[in-house]
Amino acid sequence: MIYLDHAATSMEKPESVHRRVLWAMEHCANPGRGGHRPAMDAAEAVFSCRKTAGAFFGAEPEQVAFTSNCTHGLNIAIRTLVHPGDRVVVSGFEHNAVTRPLTALKAQIRVAGRRLFDWDDTLASFEKALSEGAEAAVFTYVSNVFGYILPVEDMGRLCRRYQVPFIIDAAQAAGSLPVDLKALGADFIAMPGHKGLLGPQGTGILLCGAMPEPLIHGGTGSLSAQQRMPDFLPDRVEAGTLNVPGICGLEAGIRYVRGLTPEKINRRETSQVQRAAAGIRALGLPVYTGAHQAGVVSFVTKNCEETAELLGAMGICVRAGLHCAPLAHESAGTLETGTVRVSFDHNADERQTRALLEGLSKLSRQGRI
Repeated sequence: MIYLDHAATSMEKPESVHRRVLWAMEHCANPGRGGHRPAMDAAEAVFSCRKTAGAFFGAEPEQVAFTSNCTHGLNIAIRTLVHPGDRVVVSGFEHNAVTRPLTALKAQIRVAGRRLFDWDDTLASFEKALSEGAEAAVFTYVSNVFGYILPVEDMGRLCRRYQVPFIIDAAQAAGSLPVDLKALGADFIAMPGHKGLLGPQGTGILLCGAMPEPLIHGGTGSLSAQQRMPDFLPDRVEAGTLNVPGICGLEAGIRYVRGLTPEKINRRETSQVQRAAAGIRALGLPVYTGAHQAGVVSFVTKNCEETAELLGAMGICVRAGLHCAPLAHESAGTLETGTVRVSFDHNADERQTRALLEGLSKLSRQGRI
């Protein structure tokens, strides 16, 4: 099998992740809910992951809040900063995990920067929108459809200049690009555990540069006599039992990524993206590629969904459609067709790209794309 759908989830996990999940299931009870050894093992394991993640992402351990996925974290952050009717600036490449919560709040959404791989357009449009007034900004680090790396450092500086609090969606960046809460100065940065960090599904991290408002209320193992959620991190947004096996696996994934280094992972991914894009273009297919591109590339065929199915039948796993990001497709002009998306990860190599291009060449010779 050639797995090229890492933008959805990283399926090929390091063995250390499997081992750590199993250890937690065999040894850990509920953290903060007892002084016995299994409960203490769980508490120590969870705190160990907070320290590891905090050191990796430029945050203090208590600023690392565990979530069930990136969408969960984004909902906490958005509900904290955005109120009904607020003016919110977003990029032209946002996922539904951003736009749907904003729509549910009846926010006034201002889309800024619609040109792919064009930092000048993104920054000029973004600054114009901020200068006209906004209560918050939310923007992705990397487009999950096209791999466009947005100029998040400059966007953050603009937000601070106009005194607009902001949230970064790092779903496609964490693990392969630098993510640092202190350096970026964000109020919140949300990320999944199951993509570039190579952790289990059902895990995520919300880096909190500001005090969040609880999305879910309940037990935390702290201040149990009080009927309000605690006013300190991370307890304020961690109601209920944590996914301890998932968190243990996530720490193992972060350690593995840290050992490889995001820089090396990014080089491997982008090298194969460039090879894939050149080969797809040689087949006469429209392909979306340019400067500031991460390990994701999209292209269009006569029927994108059918192409993905045909590739899947060959054992080549890609994703087709709108990828939960209709705004990004609207910006790129692919809303009607969708795209076929190829996404690489830490193990990107020429073998994968060669298999993809051979599969597409076969379909081209058959007149099926």
